[in-house]
Amino acid sequence: MSASSTKFDKIRNLFSGKHVLVAFSGGVDSTVLAHIAKESAAKSKLLTIDSITFPRTELQSAEEVAEELGIELEIIQVDELSNADLVKNPVDRCYHCKKELASVWLNTAKEYGMDLVVDGTNASEMEGHRPGAKALEEAGVLSPFRDAGVTKEEIRAYAREVGLSVADKPSMACLSSRFPYGTEITEDRVRKIDRVEKEVKDLFGIQCVRARFHGDLVRIEVGREEREKLFDASKLDDLHKLAKTAGFKYVAIDAFGYRTGAMNEVLES
Repeated sequence: MSASSTKFDKIRNLFSGKHVLVAFSGGVDSTVLAHIAKESAAKSKLLTIDSITFPRTELQSAEEVAEELGIELEIIQVDELSNADLVKNPVDRCYHCKKELASVWLNTAKEYGMDLVVDGTNASEMEGHRPGAKALEEAGVLSPFRDAGVTKEEIRAYAREVGLSVADKPSMACLSSRFPYGTEITEDRVRKIDRVEKEVKDLFGIQCVRARFHGDLVRIEVGREEREKLFDASKLDDLHKLAKTAGFKYVAIDAFGYRTGAMNEVLES
């Protein structure tokens, strides 16, 4: 889809003359939304939440992409694990998390006199279990891509057309999504998962990695087109070692590979 398409024009019209605060992760969705805000809004500002569940590598990436865009970025630290509803990790965990984040976004917008708070949820993400989207709607956070019917592939096409560095960057979800529902989320467990994902990327040269927590076992998912990289016999011992060093007794490779909402599969069975 061309960057000049009618769908994107709807978003430009929404932003026109407004002061827009973009909930910014540095991924392709929020980056394209920020690019549109910069070209269409009277003023744009980026807000990134720094929390234990936001991978360290992603925080650094968000800072770099904000600089690429030339838009002011504010980073606010939030202690998500002080939220008992998130720590207990119920089926609607994302609702409680997004509700808290939306409050931070809206308070920041009020402080700076911003008219709109927007996030990068797109039309491709609205199938399946999405309690987080409900929380954002209730809070008054807008999701322009979703409302205009813009899909993930259309967002990537826009990013390629305007030359954004994140055009083909793999999707990333917060580290809370690595835990089965009902499994308590603790700082130690999150740090273990974050460490394993970073080291698997470095060891195998893989872009898309999810380290799923299953007690003493960590289950590794990688992008389906990258699965063959895992079967380098010379590195499998290193994989076992890095998992053990992170605090796991066992490591397993998911044969199917990464898929969105893997931890929601138990809800469908």
